Amino acid sequence: MTSPEGTIRGALRSRPFRRLLAALAISQAGDWLYNVALLAFVFERTHSAAWVAVTTAVRVLPVVVLGPLGGVLADRFDRQKVMVASDVVRVLCMLGLTAVALTDLPVVLAPVLAAAATAAAAPYGPCTAATTPRLVPDADLPGANAARSAVGMAAIAAGPVVGAVLLLLGEPAAAFILNAGSFALSAILVLSIPPGPVFAPSATGERQSVLADVATGVRALREHPVAVRLVGADVICSVVYGMQTVLLLLLSRSLGLGDAGYGYVLAGLGIGGIVGTTLTSRAARSSHPRRTLVLALLAVAAPAALMAVTPCLAGLLVWSVVGGAGAALVEVLAETALQRDLDEEVFARAYGIALPAAIAGIVGGSLVAAPLVMAIGLAGAFVTTGALTAAYAGYLLLPSRSAGRHRPAPVLEAAPVAA
Repeated sequence: MTSPEGTIRGALRSRPFRRLLAALAISQAGDWLYNVALLAFVFERTHSAAWVAVTTAVRVLPVVVLGPLGGVLADRFDRQKVMVASDVVRVLCMLGLTAVALTDLPVVLAPVLAAAATAAAAPYGPCTAATTPRLVPDADLPGANAARSAVGMAAIAAGPVVGAVLLLLGEPAAAFILNAGSFALSAILVLSIPPGPVFAPSATGERQSVLADVATGVRALREHPVAVRLVGADVICSVVYGMQTVLLLLLSRSLGLGDAGYGYVLAGLGIGGIVGTTLTSRAARSSHPRRTLVLALLAVAAPAALMAVTPCLAGLLVWSVVGGAGAALVEVLAETALQRDLDEEVFARAYGIALPAAIAGIVGGSLVAAPLVMAIGLAGAFVTTGALTAAYAGYLLLPSRSAGRHRPAPVLEAAPVAA
């Protein structure tokens, strides 16, 4: 029986894409698996919350700072070699963390090695995003992106659980060793894909400086107002998620749900994300793509605001699943449209700008949440997150000025403005 076009099953008909997806799944699961062990190890050695905070920060900041460079590498060099090199460096970092955990080496090496591992991962996302359109037919691109998104959501949900189990059964070093093995396996899977044009760099012509290449990525987005709006939608959802990581903790405490309740609600966001990826095929085929994206944003906005007046765990779980599904839809629809709308030659560099912007949105949202609660209260902060997302959804309904070259079926250009 033939799998329908545009679905995850349709995308999985491509053997090279299956291998790329498996490598991505193993790599991302390893990232989230060792995070729990890393923070537990640092706290055990230092008994300092400040050390834990610093370690958390250095796990995120390299993505924001070096993301544009990752996009440049993905456009300049053979992407298969870049991904394998990324995995190999992370294997070495995990082996270094193992040595720190098993010896009396200075604990400061733990966040340093974690930062190095995150920095090495910077080109991996742009490489996979830019390679995916070459591995599947255009009709199956939404399904392929949905599969990649589902893998990320599953890694977020399962990785910390596996890491916690490993801590219960043994030392943090066990998680670091397992993570080193996961990156090695990821490299082997990437190498198992036949080399050739699918991994060839997109950039042509005379090589520019790194800063000039980054500027090219920024310019590619600026010359496509539709692309800027799409990136904005994903960033808005990231800001909301960052705020929710703080607000839901405060709400769980105020309702007496405890840390367990907080964990359940966050897991609900991940589960919702997986559910959302199953809806992308139909959403991508919609005859009103602009309205579809707006509805996905409203599916994030409404639950975010309603959490303020929901007094029980069951209700919060429902809203978190709905909101997570909406956010996943926004992410996949935006990425698919960018892949179709931007020139392949500059896509990885543009993606190297868009991805760090989304990560920065999570960080920014988490930083403003507490001051916002102090200013307008917990309920007001929840309502603000919903209002922010709804306002951006309204902005998307405004006519947009087209510029540059557009490939078929960009999400915001293919449909009339909703009344």
